[in-house]
Amino acid sequence: MNKQVRHLATVVAVMFLALMVSATSVQFFQASDLNNDGRNVRRIYREFGRDRGPIVVAGEAIASSAPVDDVFGFQRSYAQGPLYAHATGYFSTAFNAITGLESTENEVLNGTSGSLLLQRIQTLVTGNQPQGGAVELTLDPAAQQAAAAALGDQRGAVVALDPRTGAILALVSTPSFDPNALATHSREDAQAAVDAYQADPGEPMTNRALAGDQYAPGSSFKLLTAAAALESGRYTADSMVPAPTEMQLPQSTQILNNPGNLPCGDGSGQVTFTQALRQSCNTPFASLAMELGDDAMREQAAAFGFGEELAVPLTVTPSRFPATESRAELAMAAIGQASVRVTPMQMAMVAAAIANDGVQMRPYLVARELTADLEVVSTTEAEELREPISASTAEQLTQMMREVVATGTGRNAQIPGATVAGKTGTAEIGQGVAPHAWFVGFAGTGDEPEVAVAVVVENGGREGEGASGGTTAAPIARDVMAAVLGP
Repeated sequence: MNKQVRHLATVVAVMFLALMVSATSVQFFQASDLNNDGRNVRRIYREFGRDRGPIVVAGEAIASSAPVDDVFGFQRSYAQGPLYAHATGYFSTAFNAITGLESTENEVLNGTSGSLLLQRIQTLVTGNQPQGGAVELTLDPAAQQAAAAALGDQRGAVVALDPRTGAILALVSTPSFDPNALATHSREDAQAAVDAYQADPGEPMTNRALAGDQYAPGSSFKLLTAAAALESGRYTADSMVPAPTEMQLPQSTQILNNPGNLPCGDGSGQVTFTQALRQSCNTPFASLAMELGDDAMREQAAAFGFGEELAVPLTVTPSRFPATESRAELAMAAIGQASVRVTPMQMAMVAAAIANDGVQMRPYLVARELTADLEVVSTTEAEELREPISASTAEQLTQMMREVVATGTGRNAQIPGATVAGKTGTAEIGQGVAPHAWFVGFAGTGDEPEVAVAVVVENGGREGEGASGGTTAAPIARDVMAAVLGP
């Protein structure tokens, strides 16, 4: 072999070696990244062309797939779409997007979860079409419908929990959207729908219950201030507390008044702690917070879960009670103003902890995961999350909150045949801006509370500047709790 042939043979050998290395790199080392690349049309067809399993509420599928004659093979649809939209999210081939429970439970719904391994093996053996598993939710359809109907066209949210387990019974954010409009296989139609939703000033795609813009809680936050005072050991529900009709905040020109500029109690300047909560007086809670101090207040808020990450499995935005820079700011924070911001989920968790003897259970939305044949593969167990207050404090708060509903600002939350406890809130937003209306509470027909609820109506809803927690939010809470308790 002459020199030229040897050189040519060497070059060809190197080229074959390079080709083998390149092919091996692509087929083995880069395979996973390439398969999952969003630009890979095969990945899109593989993911969005699966026979996804249903999302189920009370035995009925609220999200399901049906075969269609197009490249994807299956169309995702949502029964009563807007009613459950902020829980289910949507599965969109047009945008290559998955949100809500469609996303968090994707591996179960598309059949790739480790818990469905036996199902996949059976599919391979039988040669049947692969199917996704099912996800059963904790939602109570009666409570969900009651919340949506009571909120109506008002902007706001409702969260209802079983305080004994943490199961989420209602999760409603209004206005809502129709996930069917986004799940369509027509990109033009889906784009038109999303453009309309994004242009809507009501922000229908925002989940106000868990992760939207947080709210000033107003007087509903007085439950945490009361908890801090009771936990300090200095006060009981029957203690006398200072209650001037108005007070000038320290190192400030601001004058703090009670709601309606009315005296607290008989106007003597002192009332029982229970009376202060029943009438939702501002000055007693501002005074108590300044006495307890910023550290004690922030520690109590943290004990209830403020500032903590949480997934239900949908992500919940942490509520916040920032460090205050002055005693005046602390006084305002103690009545749910200043820079305190919360989600309805957080306030429902506060109510649930009080109802459950001071024990806060971890909220959860998925009750069970099932195979395509509806055989149970996993069940969510109730889990204690934290104990923010003692059983004694919880008992005293419960009695105080029952007085609020029996004879105080929460009378519109009364339910015949049930024992209801609660706290109203009217959160001032700014000069000339209608307040947010709140109700936080719980109810039961027996010895134990069966449902805890938080309701917020943005900017007074239909009542505008004349709104209050007692007139605007309490009736909504009543309807939701009554739906859970049943006839």
